[in-house]
Parts: sequence; structure tokens; C-alpha cells
Amino acid sequence: MLSSSPAGGLWERISGTQSAPERWLVIAAAVLALAAVVPRPLWRLSRNAVTIAHEGGHGLVALLTGRKLEGIRLHSDTSGLTVSRGRPTGLGMVLTAAAGYTAPSLLGLGGAALLGADRITLLLWLATALLLALLVMIRNVYGALTVIVTGGAFLLVSWLADAEVQAGFAYAAVWFLLIGGVRPVFELQAKRRHGGAPDSDADQLSRLTHVPPLMWLLLFHAVSLCALIGGGRWLLAL
Repeated sequence: MLSSSPAGGLWERISGTQSAPERWLVIAAAVLALAAVVPRPLWRLSRNAVTIAHEGGHGLVALLTGRKLEGIRLHSDTSGLTVSRGRPTGLGMVLTAAAGYTAPSLLGLGGAALLGADRITLLLWLATALLLALLVMIRNVYGALTVIVTGGAFLLVSWLADAEVQAGFAYAAVWFLLIGGVRPVFELQAKRRHGGAPDSDADQLSRLTHVPPLMWLLLFHAVSLCALIGGGRWLLAL
């Protein structure tokens, strides 16, 4: 029988639904994500995961808009750089530049939608696949190591952990993207207030569109906060 083949069983496992976790586990995952984002010492480490999503967002949108993605670099100070070739102006360049600060929150929102539909295993496998695709475009050792460690965590949990651990890990990861997507925008705003980050995404977008950087910052804030509210409602089944 085809349905009893290993491939068929794996597909059923990935595409099927899983039982929703207890409310306490969802709340505990949110608290864990907060603990990874709010304290500055932990944020210096955990922000690497947000940078992966940020630069991955630039890269994905660059490809979707027809630009040629040259490579992505992730640095130990949690900064990153995505290089793509194509028209230096136009809609494709604008969307690519706007994708960075919005990517973590939008990925978190998508993850919350999957978890709200009880697709825990699908989320873990999709995250692993996206990280594997990103690894191909990484052009420095630190960046490759960061992506390998992150992807390895998703792979190990999806293969070896029991259902409750998988659920806790998936909810914590999504909460982290939703909450962690908010802080970098405030950090960028603070840097610009003190004259820093003159070549930030907001400033590049301003030069491309002649729209003030403040308006782009407001857009980043709106996306991150709305994603947190909407994604949080899905995760808490409100």
C-alpha cells in the first residue's frame, strides 16, 4: 500500500494536525520568549536569530522581485548584510529594503497562523527548510555557524522530541519572532535620534522613495505591533 510507505507516513506526519497544547504551555512559551528579548545580556545573543530572519527577508524578497541574490553575511555583533544585484531603484528595490525589519514579525505572524491551525510539525519542518535554503546563500563562517545551530535545533526537536516538547519549542519560537520583531525597530529609532545608523533601511528607503525616514519607521512599528497583537490572539486562541 502506498499509504504505508515511509514517504507516505512522513508526509502524513508533516501535513497532519496535532493536538493544541495546554494554555499554561502557551503562556510559559511567551514568558520564555520575553526573557530572551527583554534582558540586554540575553538579547545580545538571541538577537542573532532575529538577524537571520531580517536578512532572510531581504534575500527572499530580492529573489521574488527578480533581483539576483549574491549572498548574505551575518556578523557577531548581530548586524548583517544582504547583497543583491538588479535595478538600483524601482519597486523591487523598495520591497527588498522594506523586507528586513518587517520579516521577523511577518514570519511570526505566519507561524502563529500555522499553530492556530494545529500544524505544529509543519511549522517545524518549514522553518528547517527555510534555514537550509538560507544556508546556501551565507558567505561567512560566523553566519554559516549561526544558521547551522539554529536549523539543527529545529531539526532535532522535530525528529527526536515528544509532542509536548515540540509544541513548547514551536510556540516559544513564534512568540520570540513576534516579540523580538518589535525591539529592533525601537533600537533603530533610538540610534537615529542620536545621529547613528545613517545608512539604515529606513534611510535607504527614504532615498529611494523621497518619503521621510520617520514614515518608514512608523510603518515598521505598525507591522511589528500589529503582528504581535494578531499573532498573540491566534496563539492564545482568543
